[in-house]
Amino acid sequence: MATARARVTFIGDSVSAALTEVPGAARYLGSGLDLRLDLRVCRRLVLPSCPYQGVTPSTGLEAIQADGTSLGHTVVVDVGYNEDGYRYASDMDQVLRALRAEGVRTVVWVNLRETRSDYYRINAAIESEAARWPRVRVADWNSASQGEPWFGSDGLHLNAAGAYGLARLLRPQIVMAVRAAKHRSSELAPSR
Repeated sequence: MATARARVTFIGDSVSAALTEVPGAARYLGSGLDLRLDLRVCRRLVLPSCPYQGVTPSTGLEAIQADGTSLGHTVVVDVGYNEDGYRYASDMDQVLRALRAEGVRTVVWVNLRETRSDYYRINAAIESEAARWPRVRVADWNSASQGEPWFGSDGLHLNAAGAYGLARLLRPQIVMAVRAAKHRSSELAPSR
């Protein structure tokens, strides 16, 4: 009898959306998992997402609420390049509370490539919030991507090598998070 593959939902913006354009990177990332990619250009966490080519994508919070308990016990979040750095911590907290309400047990949160001052603020907010939520692990994309030729002309959006680079960074993080979620029956919760 085959065991069910663990469901992992990946909620991201246009940077991680490169995984949908590089199928080999997505296959590598999801090997042995039931990986659902929900990657949208111009996505924001809580504030209305920015329109792109006449379409305004769901926010991260809306995606969580729409998917509900079908998210699985492990979620990856890679959203932030369209955000206001000053409100990111409160928006991240709101998203984490929504994930907890849907039964998510572990979260891998991807930090940003620090090419603008807002991104430094957002990464500081990610570190601060992750310290409050013990079952949130930070995937350090900023460090992993330093000096790599993985980007288009804007220095953010990924080429094919960058999609593989992101997948190689996230794969072990996701596997560890899935293992941790299997062994934890308690919920994702902030420390006091």
